[in-house]
Amino acid sequence: MRAVFVLLKVEPGTLAAVADRITELESFSEAYSISGAYDLLVKLYVENFDDLAHLVTEQIQKIPHIRETFTILTFQAFK
Repeated sequence: MRAVFVLLKVEPGTLAAVADRITELESFSEAYSISGAYDLLVKLYVENFDDLAHLVTEQIQKIPHIRETFTILTFQAFK
């Protein structure tokens, strides 16, 4: 499994509703409200990048009130 992070911009006042929908995704691991250019940081696990493409474009981006997504791919974890 590969960890990926997706940053989300959401419409004002909808963060909790979007976060609730994100937690329903099968690949969901964690979500955090954040400050800065984006509103929500989501950690997901996928088998491969093809799964990720489907997840972001067919599931996440179709959740109401999401304005923008930015996906960060991970490669090697350091401890």
